[in-house]
Amino acid sequence: MNTKHGTNGTLLIILAGIFWGSMGIFVRGLAALAGFTSIQIVSLRLTVAAVTFALILLRKDSQGFRIALKDIPLFLGLGLGSVLFFAACYFTAIQMMTLSIAAILLYTSPIWVMLMSLLFFHERMTKNKLLALIISFVGCVLVSGIGSGESNVTAIGILIGLGSGIGYGLYSILGTIALRRYSTYTVTTYTFMIASVGSLFLCSLPDLLHKIAACSVKPHLFVLIALTGLVTAVIPFLCYTLGLEQVDASRAAILATIEPMVATLIGVVVFHESMTLMSVVGVMCIIAAIVLLNLRFSQSNQN
Repeated sequence: MNTKHGTNGTLLIILAGIFWGSMGIFVRGLAALAGFTSIQIVSLRLTVAAVTFALILLRKDSQGFRIALKDIPLFLGLGLGSVLFFAACYFTAIQMMTLSIAAILLYTSPIWVMLMSLLFFHERMTKNKLLALIISFVGCVLVSGIGSGESNVTAIGILIGLGSGIGYGLYSILGTIALRRYSTYTVTTYTFMIASVGSLFLCSLPDLLHKIAACSVKPHLFVLIALTGLVTAVIPFLCYTLGLEQVDASRAAILATIEPMVATLIGVVVFHESMTLMSVVGVMCIIAAIVLLNLRFSQSNQN
């Protein structure tokens, strides 16, 4: 078994989680500025990311656009089965139930990653890894505030929410496989090009274009759209994919649970949302899980 670890990889995964955690700022900003629906914002985000990654790959290695025909299903899985499926499920869940319930269903992803890693990569289920998983999940529950407010949970809503967690976690699994054959830039470029094209069939494109044309502050709108793609997609996915070269998929998924902690802090600082004692405890749990994982791998390096 080849166990991967590395300080740089850990930092990259955490950095990705921090950038993902800022998504609320841009989603709320675009919705308020032009009245975009959630799935339209997803499409804009994916399209900006696809164009940016393609330009980066073209500059770094134009030969990187070459992929084997047998690997097309792998990239379809990354683009449609992971990135687009996760985004569509997550934003649908947000519309069907409270944000806290949708968020906690999304962050079942480390569980799915760990189970899939056991099946496909034969990773060991260590006591520390299992404990870190439990602590991080509890932290996400507390940060989300689940159980503290009203919710309209349905069976369909739960299934869709769990779908977002599976799609989110699937990127770690398929991404790890793709990185064995292609560079980080090839993987991210094809993933987002495919996801972007797929999103155009879901976003009511004529309505999206009409909203852009009707916006009275187009320069501000275009800057915000560009920042949304760069800050919430290009930078974090690039960091996460680079991190996967050095970090086990299951460990990466747990490290990325820093995202809801960051989102909670942004909600408090930027949107002046209240932070309960449960949220504070949840933040501490997530930090504890990350520290526990790093202590475990530091000890491994010393042995």
